[in-house]
Amino acid sequence: MQETAASMVDVIYPLRGQALPRDHRRALAEALERLVPWLADPSQAGVHRVNVVAGSGEPALISLRTRLMLRVQRARVGELAPLQGVVLDVGGYPLRLGTVPVVRELLPWGTLYAHVVATADDDELAFLETIEGELDAMDVPCRRICGRRQVIDDGGRTLTGFSLMLDGLSPADSLRLLESGLGRHRRLGCGMFVPHRSAAALRA
Repeated sequence: MQETAASMVDVIYPLRGQALPRDHRRALAEALERLVPWLADPSQAGVHRVNVVAGSGEPALISLRTRLMLRVQRARVGELAPLQGVVLDVGGYPLRLGTVPVVRELLPWGTLYAHVVATADDDELAFLETIEGELDAMDVPCRRICGRRQVIDDGGRTLTGFSLMLDGLSPADSLRLLESGLGRHRRLGCGMFVPHRSAAALRA
């Protein structure tokens, strides 16, 4: 049983819409921040990536199961009220958020996964050195498994990152990483970890 509640929680909104730009991270962040400006502060919040239907064409389709998930400081959940039921303009595509979000606790797992962690490094070895330095500064021992290289369009500026799995974490260290993340650009969904059942699945 978890003895200490995390300082952050995930707030999950049902979504209604047909499509989004395939690389919509910046447009989504800007639409959210127009209503709740403090979502741009990485110490207060992060925006999980929105899962769209796989493919390469434009636009990317949204399934009925698609959700928007924000990771925010527990004390600020009530300040998200302006998002309830709102229709966002995300790169020219309307996206309606549900009126009753679900608040989900962060729970420690021994293995965590981030779809993309972005640093200032374009090279995998340099990236791992930077991540090792961040983890050492946090005094978090674990196994680091670097996955696929990812490229994000940040309004005409290209950001590079890598998927990353951390394995062998203690419960306390797992919670710290869920709360703080690694690397840069939380508003774009970078460096945000979720529990993962198996380290063997990373390169599948």
